[in-house]
Amino acid sequence: MICADGKLMGQTLMTVSPNTGTTASPAPETFHYATRARLWWRRHVSGTVDHPAVMQRVADEAGWTPRFAFMVLMSAGIAELGLLQSSPAVVIGAMLISPLMGPIMGLGFGLALFDFASLRRSLVALGIAVPFAIAFTAAIVLLSPLKSATPEILARTQPNLFDLVVALFSALAGTFALIRGKGETIVGVAIATALMPPLATVGFGLATANTSIAGGAFALFATNFVTIALSATIMARLYGFGHALSSKQSWLQTGLLLAVFVVMAVPLGFALQRIAGEAVITSQVRSTLTETMGERARVTQLDIDFQATPLAIRTVVIAPRKQAVPTASLKAALAAHLGQPVEIEADQVLIDPASAKADEALAALTKTQDQQLATKLTGMVAVAAGVPADAILVDRSAHRIQAAGTPLPGATLSTYRALEERIAAQAQDWSIAIVPPAGIPLLPVPADIDETGALGPAALDAIRTNIWAAHRWNWTSIGVPGMTAAMPSRPTPEQIAAAAVAKAVADNGLQPRAVGPDLPGALDLIIPGAKKGR
Repeated sequence: MICADGKLMGQTLMTVSPNTGTTASPAPETFHYATRARLWWRRHVSGTVDHPAVMQRVADEAGWTPRFAFMVLMSAGIAELGLLQSSPAVVIGAMLISPLMGPIMGLGFGLALFDFASLRRSLVALGIAVPFAIAFTAAIVLLSPLKSATPEILARTQPNLFDLVVALFSALAGTFALIRGKGETIVGVAIATALMPPLATVGFGLATANTSIAGGAFALFATNFVTIALSATIMARLYGFGHALSSKQSWLQTGLLLAVFVVMAVPLGFALQRIAGEAVITSQVRSTLTETMGERARVTQLDIDFQATPLAIRTVVIAPRKQAVPTASLKAALAAHLGQPVEIEADQVLIDPASAKADEALAALTKTQDQQLATKLTGMVAVAAGVPADAILVDRSAHRIQAAGTPLPGATLSTYRALEERIAAQAQDWSIAIVPPAGIPLLPVPADIDETGALGPAALDAIRTNIWAAHRWNWTSIGVPGMTAAMPSRPTPEQIAAAAVAKAVADNGLQPRAVGPDLPGALDLIIPGAKKGR
């Protein structure tokens, strides 16, 4: 029996028989303690939560609003720029905004309460926000000169069981902070860490037509999204939300949660096992190479193609000259140690131990000179492009410096190309790229053709400059007015010139396409003796 204040009377639960009035045997001890634990939890934990206030806060943030749309755009844009620059600091900036927190929490609490109106409102917001963010980030990539997969991007393309666990812990901590009304910033960090960067990676994969990156990143997003929503449901039920549900509904919730977690955990577990196996093989290959070539050997580069059959290994090893080992011996040692056939391509850099210190000093000097050259080139590019030095993209590993030029009075594409070539002449092994400002017209092409049907030097130079600019703008094709699929039996001068220009464009690495005159991205052909059509 329970008193009005919720406390148990006595030390054991007793029942009275209606027929005899005798006292029945005590309830099982486990039932007794479980009941006391539930009562304690309801009084001291879930009973202290202001459920209406929490639900109002969740409902206010769960739907689609102009503010939510703006925050989605800002977070997605910051995340994509951080990924393209491989800048963890910028990616963290996107994490702090956390625009997807509200709808996901609304979805989790809607599942806990079986509140279909809340579920519908949250799903509509997420159904618009997710493709919205992907499309926006894809547009950023298409407009950006940077389209290479950075380490920050690749890190989000292979989800595994650890990602599931991270999302689980993040969601539990975030939901706890939301329910207890403390640390809303913690919620934002916990949710956005696992969601917006993968969505931005999906946009990158779609923009670059890389289905493996897009698919892997979307798998990570889906894993984290579902885990966070269901973890929020668990915490909501634990804190008394949905206590009025029937036993059948509660069992349905429990079965759904367990089934979803198992369905996600099994493939992610296999992925983690595969990654762990690859890490073990990599460690074994490195140790085998070191043991075979001696303790003083250093493996400076090791690339393994795990998809190849047999296993393909590419390595660079620095070792004393007297410790050189034939490639066939390395292959046999690796096959014996790994227990499977391998193919190896090994570059052995053999050195004289007596000159090791001199080599180290030379390497240090070379590195210092390289840094000084990079600083010098960065300053020159900044002046030529008309931008501050901190706006220059310097990739020291790839030895590449790139800047987006600002409009200069009277400057044409030839101006920017000449500036780039002048700096490149002093760049040694560095590559220089100055991107002309958008909106500068292509150079007119004087399509004067000699008796052999070849274009003159002026035309070729104009075409090369235009193609240089097209490459800097990441164009894949360029328009040629008057170009036809097949040359007619009696071609006009315009058609003859267009065919010669199209061939020159193709010879210089760009795809020509037939367009009308005066269209964006089309060459302006100047044909001697012909009137220009408008």
